[in-house]
Amino acid sequence: MSLNVALQMDPVETININGDSSFALGLEAQKRGHKLYHYLVGDMSYVNGKVKAHVKPLEFRREQGKHFTFGDPVHADLGNEIDVILMRQDPPFHMGYITATHLLEHIHPRTLVVNDPVSVRNAPEKLFLTRFPDLMPATLITRNEDDVRAFRREYKDIIIKPLYGNGGAGVFLIREDDQNLASLMEMFKEFYTEPFIVQQYLPEVRKGDKRIILVDGKAVGAINRVPDEGEIRSNMHVGGEAQKTELTQREHEICEAIGPVLREQGQIFVGIDVIGNYLTEINVTSPTGIQEIKRFDGTDIAVLIWDAIEARL
Repeated sequence: MSLNVALQMDPVETININGDSSFALGLEAQKRGHKLYHYLVGDMSYVNGKVKAHVKPLEFRREQGKHFTFGDPVHADLGNEIDVILMRQDPPFHMGYITATHLLEHIHPRTLVVNDPVSVRNAPEKLFLTRFPDLMPATLITRNEDDVRAFRREYKDIIIKPLYGNGGAGVFLIREDDQNLASLMEMFKEFYTEPFIVQQYLPEVRKGDKRIILVDGKAVGAINRVPDEGEIRSNMHVGGEAQKTELTQREHEICEAIGPVLREQGQIFVGIDVIGNYLTEINVTSPTGIQEIKRFDGTDIAVLIWDAIEARL
């Protein structure tokens, strides 16, 4: 079958064709004979009961500097003219993001949205994690400074980060004797209206922060991301090094524990982060890592994702 597939994502001009998961998904869609379209969240409109967007026909190529071609834009009825929407815009998770999920909810599953927009809205990465308290490290979500200080007294070295951040932005390691805690909390309160998240620092991060990809609730591949010297963040765009890895028994247990919930919620493509024995994030909005996994062990996760999508149709 040939499908009309819309990529709801950020501008394609700046993507890294050797690391971007949306690019890999787009190439696989083209291999299967599907037609691609692209639009930004700001191109969407609700018009008298219909969800529309100004979309551009899109062709991807694995050519550095010449990786895409746009056709002439059209005003498409997403609920009737598009078969599949890949919701791939990056966080942060804010009201604009939430509004997009409300609009897409009007057309899903008639137009299959990946991942399910209702579930995405209810599963911001660091909050969704709290559904699995037995799998996560010691965690505090708060804006109360006394609670943060009490948490540090108990767990010594702590990590503080924005609750709705992404890509490692705004992540701080505060040591037991660090004198910057008060200033940091002042800054967070100035820039963020929501609570922030505080977690026990896991020294195992020096050995890597493992990204595991699940398709339809089943673990299908992983990479280990090792932070650069002098960094606590392992995200690859801030210098983390991707390494080949295999899943441990504990990591299999984590995936088996969360897999049924992901399937139930229509979360087809999910990336989780594991440090040591602990689940630290569940990424349902725009997970990355599938190109790196393919380079290391040959597993083509884009194929598995499209198999899962087509099975639903």
